[in-house]
Amino acid sequence: MAQAVEDWYKQMPIITRSYITAAVVTTIGCSLEIISPHNLYLNSTRIVEQYEIWRLVTNFFFFRKMDLDFLFHMFFLARYCKLLEENSFRGKTADFFYMLLFGATVLTGIVLIGGMIPYLSQTFGNILFLSNSLTFMMVYVWSKHNPFIHMSFLGIFTFTAAYLPWVLLGFSILVGSSTWVDVLGMIAGHTYYFLEDVYPKMSGRRPLKTPSFIKALFADDPVMVVQQGNARFAPQVHQD
Repeated sequence: MAQAVEDWYKQMPIITRSYITAAVVTTIGCSLEIISPHNLYLNSTRIVEQYEIWRLVTNFFFFRKMDLDFLFHMFFLARYCKLLEENSFRGKTADFFYMLLFGATVLTGIVLIGGMIPYLSQTFGNILFLSNSLTFMMVYVWSKHNPFIHMSFLGIFTFTAAYLPWVLLGFSILVGSSTWVDVLGMIAGHTYYFLEDVYPKMSGRRPLKTPSFIKALFADDPVMVVQQGNARFAPQVHQD
């Protein structure tokens, strides 16, 4: 059993493995009171006035309590983050990292700006961790890239993947969970999808082109593809 878990962990792509590791270590550390959540949550005052810049990152690693909800989000993180990195972003690790960076920036910006708007400040002020929102963003992007895959919800009814974010949002409403974190993830996911997949087809311009310094951080292996006609394998390196 332990060997199977180890093999599963080692087979995960680098970004997925790194994020899950950071999330599990951080959440377990907080549960054991080795780490204090008070030093991790998103707090604009501490970031600006006390230069606690790490909060911009650590708030995406903490998934609250070690309970069923934690396992639920770890499942979605392991599944959809892995599927995106291995399929939609295969051979494009830098682009995948940039997607997460963009999503984290959008989510942080919404919460910080929303916290300064009257009548909305209290709602956004209660959002201290954006880990669930970033996970939901990945689910949303995956559903846009794989809209026709058939899925089942608890064996009750079937639907196509295009409706997965809405089904999960409806489930959150039914169980009485806060839907704001899910909605924020959908907003960030749709913003990325529009700018990366829709807008370039409309304008011929790609506003979210991955910066060269980020590409330099990741050395992707060539993607092997089958050439039609002669059935030979040939390396194909993604280029923008």
